[in-house]
Amino acid sequence: MSLLAVLNQRQSVGYQATLLGGFTLLAAALLVIGDLSTRDTIALRKAEDLKASLSQVLPPALHDNDLLVDPLTLPGADGEPVLVYRALRGLEVTGVAYRMSGPGYSGTIELILGVDPQGRVLGARVLSHSETPGLGDKIEIAKDDWILAFDGRSLGNPPPERWAVKKDGGDFDQFSGATITPRAVVGVLRRGLEFFQRHQVALTAPATVSVASDPVRSPE
Repeated sequence: MSLLAVLNQRQSVGYQATLLGGFTLLAAALLVIGDLSTRDTIALRKAEDLKASLSQVLPPALHDNDLLVDPLTLPGADGEPVLVYRALRGLEVTGVAYRMSGPGYSGTIELILGVDPQGRVLGARVLSHSETPGLGDKIEIAKDDWILAFDGRSLGNPPPERWAVKKDGGDFDQFSGATITPRAVVGVLRRGLEFFQRHQVALTAPATVSVASDPVRSPE
């Protein structure tokens, strides 16, 4: 191969590498710009979705505060933090809501649970799941009213040992042909009420007013 051919080949390789590098940098820059331009919109949409879910388990008539302002963070049974949203009327806590999750038949089931200061269920809704369509998805309020059976229930109604589906000797119905999914939901809700029971004092303590006039939890 002649010297000229070698030089041309090297120049060609260098050009291609430079061109590829330029396209890579351009693509990375576009991704960063796209992320920055949509980040606020995505955060706003998530906040709206969360508020919509909270309104189903903490009825608007119960509170006069923004539920997303000043949430509490408390340790769950597994040591992981649990974010708690409080419904306030003035400085009085009228309800709390938080996410709980557990394994179902086809994957994790995530719920949001609303509880009044006495430990009674104000409402429960499924946020996400991968259960079998037509069977396990009856845990969704849009598909069935089964989950409404928990409204007003507590660890005393029924007692903890009866927080199970009827097939397991408990008080709650299972679905025909699908027991694992409702069993999982009942277990998640029972653990949710146990979480409330462990932290009831902190969760129901009256709010105080900070210097900035925002409601905050009073010191324990």
